[in-house]
Amino acid sequence: MVVRKMMNLFEITDALAADLKDLKFSEPVAFVYNPLEYARKPFDLYLEKYGGNGNGRSRCEVVMLGMNPGPWGMVQTGVPFGEVAAARDWLKVSAEVGKPDKEHPKRQVAGFDCHRNEVSGERLWGWAKERFGTPNKFFKRFFVVNHCPLAFLEEGGRNRTPDKLPVAEREPLMQACDVALRRTIEYLRPKHVVGVGKFAEKRAQLALDGLDVRIGSILHPSPASPLANRGWAEQADKQFAELGIKIP
Repeated sequence: MVVRKMMNLFEITDALAADLKDLKFSEPVAFVYNPLEYARKPFDLYLEKYGGNGNGRSRCEVVMLGMNPGPWGMVQTGVPFGEVAAARDWLKVSAEVGKPDKEHPKRQVAGFDCHRNEVSGERLWGWAKERFGTPNKFFKRFFVVNHCPLAFLEEGGRNRTPDKLPVAEREPLMQACDVALRRTIEYLRPKHVVGVGKFAEKRAQLALDGLDVRIGSILHPSPASPLANRGWAEQADKQFAELGIKIP
């Protein structure tokens, strides 16, 4: 019997970046940003500090799964939901960030010098800080990843989410991301995978079929959601409780 070697998070990231490298996307997508390439240094620092090392990490309880990077979050910092102040000041993740091969003039990457605010990241990491106090206490139980590391921009600068891509372009992208997600969950061995939004929950259900893990979702903290604008943190607490996950 051939025993498959389990990949660590750095190896999973390398494999995913390689799988995505040759994918092509057509209009209305005009720009594709991959923070795993130009913002790999802070992303690796995030993994090093909070995702365990190549020797593995102890079982975590919950993996929170986002959809893909926001233009003022992970696109800038390489950190999932990576609002600049939260990543730099609370997570203590800061490193050199390069540039994507093709950059939209209205969505330029300034790295940790970016002055725009990523509301979703501010809400998510603000909630973690308020409930857990320190990153170490949060990451002792939780880890945060995105299903897809790519950000898609239209010619006018509008963000286009992966679910809006044509099927012929979406399917190979989702397949590569599903493989990476399954490898990540096999490595971290959580009890729960919680989609931050319904799309992420659906991908987790497809990618993790057959694994011993409970899958659910919480409301996405996007300011585009009227519900999220009415006390997202308190609603997240309630939804975690309904999933059997205790929040301090």
